[in-house]
Amino acid sequence: MKRMKWVLGLLVVFTLVLSACGGGNEVKDTDAASTNGAAETSKPAEESTSNEEAKTAESDTKVVKYLDQEYTLPAKTDRIVITGAVEAMEDAIVLDVNPVGAITFSGKFPPMFESITKEATSVGEKMEPNFESILSLKPDVILGSSKAKPEVIEQLNKIAPTIPYSHVSTNWESNLKLLGELSGKQEQAEQEIAKYKEDLEEVKTTLGDSLKDKKVLAIRIRAGEMYIYPAGVFFNPVLYEDLGIAVPAEVAAAKAQELISKEKIAEMNPDYVFVQFSPDENKDTPNALEELQNDPIMKNLNTFKNGTAFVNVVDPLAQGGTAYSKIMFLKAAVENLTK
Repeated sequence: MKRMKWVLGLLVVFTLVLSACGGGNEVKDTDAASTNGAAETSKPAEESTSNEEAKTAESDTKVVKYLDQEYTLPAKTDRIVITGAVEAMEDAIVLDVNPVGAITFSGKFPPMFESITKEATSVGEKMEPNFESILSLKPDVILGSSKAKPEVIEQLNKIAPTIPYSHVSTNWESNLKLLGELSGKQEQAEQEIAKYKEDLEEVKTTLGDSLKDKKVLAIRIRAGEMYIYPAGVFFNPVLYEDLGIAVPAEVAAAKAQELISKEKIAEMNPDYVFVQFSPDENKDTPNALEELQNDPIMKNLNTFKNGTAFVNVVDPLAQGGTAYSKIMFLKAAVENLTK
């Protein structure tokens, strides 16, 4: 009897042990299921947060395409700094864009750029950027020059996204459209381009064939010397490409800015000459223009004898191959080439 009681007691204990083990497994399975459920629940939340961050990052930037290059810029590019690119300064006049930082000439903003620099800070001279000044302005985008050295562009990029603004005259439309996009004036840029082309057709109609056999030359005086440029540089595109005037052989042969002597010009004996003279480019030869006009060789040319030599028909700082230069020079050309 005692033995029977002992066996029964042992069976009870054994049963209790098995129950305890089974219960533990159920708890663990429940915990695991709970944990897996939490993981599954949190996963979409993490993905959602990641997607939101990506969308926010995208909305904070924009990609601008310019001359076959893409530039990632802040979504808003209100704070524009122009350094080195006088072409961008000229385009800013056309679109009435006011950069927070701009180029000075001999330490000041010339009258030509007065309309866009009233609240601008100097960021140095044309090819001498003041990096500290640019940094202090916290620009959204910097418009440098395509003529700037790579190390200068690299340094500017450390401050803000930098776009090398083209100095090539054939890119004048792309330049104006770029500034229009950065400033939110795309429509105005398109309108200005269309208007120039309309005005050009009117001028061509007015001139007719009057210049068919005429020699027309654009000259720039620098450091007391006279220079001519290739057909696609300076104001030459307006004369030879837009108006269709015959390109003089000397201009056609020029590869870049080229020194030309008085004797060579005498050989050419042009019918019309447009002379650009800036005191800033002739600091050591301030009387160069006057000396040229009084030179016996020059005075004997057709253009000087006939009163068709024109000095600074547009501001002498104008680069020639920009929307502003083309607009202003076309107006001056039609007024003077009909004389």
